[in-house]
Amino acid sequence: MVSGSDPVRVRRVYDPPEDGDGTRVLVDRLWPRGVREERAAIDVWLKDVTPSDELRSWYHQDRSGARHDTFVDRYRTELDDPAHTEAVDRLAGIVREGGPVTLITAVKDVADSHVPVLVDHLNHVMKRT
Repeated sequence: MVSGSDPVRVRRVYDPPEDGDGTRVLVDRLWPRGVREERAAIDVWLKDVTPSDELRSWYHQDRSGARHDTFVDRYRTELDDPAHTEAVDRLAGIVREGGPVTLITAVKDVADSHVPVLVDHLNHVMKRT
């Protein structure tokens, strides 16, 4: 949740859309495998809020979880760089418009992915403005 009036949900793209999803924002760099556009019901695809290809590849090279903290730090740094700032600001604008916003991802383990870091960063951006 970003604030009491602007809820942000997170759901997997493989789950069917729900009426309460509001604006569905895909926050993955690659289109999810095996999912047709109609079924995904994506309103906005923000590739530039995702980790860089280099960071994503580096993180997935070691599935033990040992790189998670470093991944979080590096991704937070990326989110503050100009290449990501415009997309983060666009996402914050979507949240400010009101109504529910659902971040959509294809990752299997959402808790250990980029999504919680993005939600936390979005919380900070929303508090600053």
